[in-house]
This record gives sequence, structure tokens and C-alpha cells, in this order.
Amino acid sequence: MDTEEFLLPRSRLANERLHALVPGGAHTYAKGDDQYPEDLAPVISHGRGAHVWDVDGNRYVEYGSGLRSVSLGHTHPRVIEAVRRELDRGSNFVRPSIVEVEAAERFLATVPTAEMVKFAKNGSDATTAAVRLARAATGRPRVALCGDHPFFSVDDWFIGTTPMSAGVPDATTGLTVAFPYGDLAATEELLTRYRNEVACLVLEPATHTEPPPGYLAGLRDLADRHGCVLVFDEMITGLRWSEAGAQGLYGVVPDLSTFGKALGNGFAVSALAGRRDLMERGGLRHSGERVFLLSTTHGAETHSLAAAMAVLTTYVEEGVTARLHALGERLAAGVRDAATTMGVGDHLVVRGRASNLVFATLDENRQPSQEYRTLFLRQLLSGGVLAPSFVVSSALDDTDIEHTVDVVAQACAVYRKALDAGDPSPWLAGRPVKPVFRRSV
Repeated sequence: MDTEEFLLPRSRLANERLHALVPGGAHTYAKGDDQYPEDLAPVISHGRGAHVWDVDGNRYVEYGSGLRSVSLGHTHPRVIEAVRRELDRGSNFVRPSIVEVEAAERFLATVPTAEMVKFAKNGSDATTAAVRLARAATGRPRVALCGDHPFFSVDDWFIGTTPMSAGVPDATTGLTVAFPYGDLAATEELLTRYRNEVACLVLEPATHTEPPPGYLAGLRDLADRHGCVLVFDEMITGLRWSEAGAQGLYGVVPDLSTFGKALGNGFAVSALAGRRDLMERGGLRHSGERVFLLSTTHGAETHSLAAAMAVLTTYVEEGVTARLHALGERLAAGVRDAATTMGVGDHLVVRGRASNLVFATLDENRQPSQEYRTLFLRQLLSGGVLAPSFVVSSALDDTDIEHTVDVVAQACAVYRKALDAGDPSPWLAGRPVKPVFRRSV
């Protein structure tokens, strides 16, 4: 090894304590220490803006903050002020708070393609509620989801389709079918094969690639012709693509959509939104059979709804989405230039919309490699960059971007040496990082 050894003794001990008490050592699998090089999974002490500090005292420029939820940066003053205002007024009551109607009005003013909204605490509950509502409205059992998208819910209808399907009955899994992103013909074939059985099409409207021209409009037409509900999972695209999400950017209106992540800037809030005639089936002002849509004790927590209102206002008034794009474009250009200069431009590949960048680490044969990802992450961490992705927050500044690009360049120099050696293992210092969804430990 020709790089200085980077040690995290306090983080390592904290991880051991976590594993002794918390299954997986984290409350989200994507935050697990198996996602990081061995003994280099920092445990966070605190954060401010675009930086976090671990319990060992190291400071990092952070990307993908809170699994993309903290898009304004940590302790954003406008959000914190709104939250503090509510904390002294009570957080939960036996009847709705006035904050609930104010938050609904603010959300629907920002996402005008929706007519009603119901808040919850996490994306899984909101997306599962959309599936239940679609099944109730159509009387059909099957869910068609986009098989190219990594995650929709912790609930059985989705988890049964992953390699971690233990505990999910086959009968449940059998009701979920998959279609490929961007392929209207394949989706129509699926809907024809299961004619009058598919309740809904569930997908992220955009991810690491832009939707092909006419694709989302084509899905809208397919859903209408086959009588199923079109559901956009806007957990990631919400606010990052436009203030009104991908539906606002691309001009295609789903029947239902779900929002979360950036909506609370780290506070727990999600939303199910959509057409009034569908959403009202979960209400009290209709004559049909009632649908148990969403009923959460903490969905109306006042300070989280206040956070959401502050986030929505900040995005609209300060042009945050445009800033995220500008920051991402600057970062992507710098990383690509550094990779090319160091001779690994075909192996470290930056992908995605500028506001939602990810990177791929490819081996000597240009195939995805967990070993090279491990090498790359180790170099980033030792340089003070915590980056499971390159998803930006608006708190980043030019100095942060420049530092990141400098560290990436140093990492690429090591990457080149490993490629020349045809073996990254001398630079791993332990087991490689692992994919979240896998059948065995």
C-alpha cells in the first residue's frame, strides 16, 4: 500500500455496539457497515450544512445525505426555525392540528397535478397505500412494478420480488409482476397477458437515465386503455427534478404519486397524493366501500409537517432545484475530468441527472465490480469524502466540490494502479462491500 492508513477506532467500537443491539447494525440496510470497506464505516456524531463529523473527530464532505433526504444540508436554518416553532406548541393531538390543513394546502400548491394528499412517516407506507387503493378501485389483484428500479417498499408485495424474500408467502409474491423501464411494447404485452388483472403500474418516473421520448406519456395511455392506475414513486424525483417532481418536469400526470425523502430535509414525513376520486375512497365523503388508506399515529406530527412546509417554501423561493443541478453538473464535470486524466475514465463512470448523481466502478473488463467500489470508497473516506453516491445537497459550495474532485483524482491514481496490476485486492484491506439485496449474509 502506498497510502496512509486511515483508522476509525471509535467508529469500529460503536459499530460493534450497534450490531449487538440492532439487527444489521443500522435501522436502514443501505446504511449498514457492509456497504463500506471493512473497519471504515464511520459512525456519525453530528452534521452541519454539507459536512458531517464522525465519533473519531474526522470531518467529511457528505453526499447522498440521509439517503437523499437532506437535500438542503444539515440543520438548515429555515427548517430548524419552523420545527422549533412547533415544538413548544405540542407535537400530536387527539384531533387534527391546523398545521395539517396548512401543510396539505402548501403541498398541493407546490404539486398542482395532485388534488388530495395524505401524509405519513415513510415512503413504504405511502407506496403500499397507493397499491391498496389501486386494487380497491379496480377490483384487480396484480401489481405491475418496474423491475429496473431498486426499491419501492418494505412490504411483502415488493420485498417478495427481491433476493431477501424470506418470510414472504409465494402466494403474495405471485401477485407482483415486473415490466422493464423504457419498453412500452413489453409493458403492453404484460398487460395483455394479464388482461383485467393488473391493478396498477408502479415506477419511478425517472432515475439514472432520462425517460425515452414519449415513454411516460405512452405509459399514461397504456394505463388508460387497460384500466389500471398509474403510480409514480417520486421519493427521489420529488423536488430534485422540479418542485412538483418528475410529473411537473415532464408534464405527465399520474393517478397517484408518492413523495418523501427531500420533503422533510431529514425529518420523517412522506405523502400520498393524487386524483380526488381515487383518494376520496379512503375518506368519509363517498358512498362506496371504505378503503383503509393510511392511518398513522405520527403522520400528523406537527414539527415534521412544519419542516415539510419550510422545505417546499425554500425550494420555490430560493430556486433550490436549479442550484442542485448546477452543483451536480460542476461535480460531474470535475469527476469525469479527473478520471479521464488518471486513465480510468472508462472505469469510474458518473451517471444520472445532475441533481441525483451515482457512480459505477468497473473492472478491467468494464464490468461492475464491488472490489473496485471498495477501493474507491476507501480512498474517498481517507480523503474526507463520505460518498456512497454523488448526490448533492444545496449546502455544498465551490470549496467542497474542489476538495471532492481533488480526492477523486487521488483515488483514481490508485484505481489505475490496481487496473494495471489486474488485481484490486492489495488496496482493499479486507472484504469487499456488498449489495444490499442478497440472499445470504
